[in-house]
Amino acid sequence: MNNAKRAEIFRRLRAIDPHPSTELEYSTPFELLVAVVLSAQATDKGVNQATRRLFPAANTPQRILALGEEGLRDHVKTIGLYQSKARHIIQACRILIDEHGGEVPATREALEKLPGVGRKTANVILNVAFGQPTMAVDTHIFRVSNRTGLAPGKTPLEVEKKLLKCVPAEFMQHAHHWLILHGRYTCVARKPKCGECAIADLCDYKGKNV
Repeated sequence: MNNAKRAEIFRRLRAIDPHPSTELEYSTPFELLVAVVLSAQATDKGVNQATRRLFPAANTPQRILALGEEGLRDHVKTIGLYQSKARHIIQACRILIDEHGGEVPATREALEKLPGVGRKTANVILNVAFGQPTMAVDTHIFRVSNRTGLAPGKTPLEVEKKLLKCVPAEFMQHAHHWLILHGRYTCVARKPKCGECAIADLCDYKGKNV
C-alpha cells in the first residue's frame, strides 16, 4: 500500500469521527490507568460498569490502598481475571505513591515498571492522558493493519513500528482510536462489514464481501 492510499484512509476515518476517544470512562490519568489495566481481556462496557461503582468510592492511589486488595476485588469482581488485576492495581498504587508522588508518570519507562502495565497499556495512557503520538496495537488494530494492507506484520510490535513509520503526522494523534473503532464496529473479525465500509475501495483484503 502506498502513502497516498494510507493518507486517504485516515482522511476518510477522520471525516467520520473528527475527535475520536477511548470508550473507557475516566476523568483523571489515574482513573484511566486503572480502567486500562482492568480492560485486559475484558470489554470496555464491562470495565465501565465496574468503574462506575469503584471510582465514586476510590479514585486515587491513596483511596484504593485504603480499600485494600479484598475491598478492591469486591468492586471489580464482575471483570475477568479480577483477582490478579486487583493485586496489580494495589501494587501499582504503592509505587505511584512511593516513587511518583501519587501521580501517573508520563514516560513509557516509568509506566512499564508498574505491575499490570505492558507496552500496549503504556501506549494507551501516553496517548490518551498525555497527548503523545503513540500506537497501542490491540487485536483490532492488529487485524485491521494486516487485513487492509495498511501495516502488515506478524507481531503487535512489528505492526506498531510500521504504523509509526507510515501514518502521516497529521493523523498520528488519533490514528490508534480510528483503527480500534474501525476494527470494533466495521472491520470485525468474523464477517467484516465491507459493504458499509468507508475505505473498502482502498483496502487490499482479498476476501471482501461487498
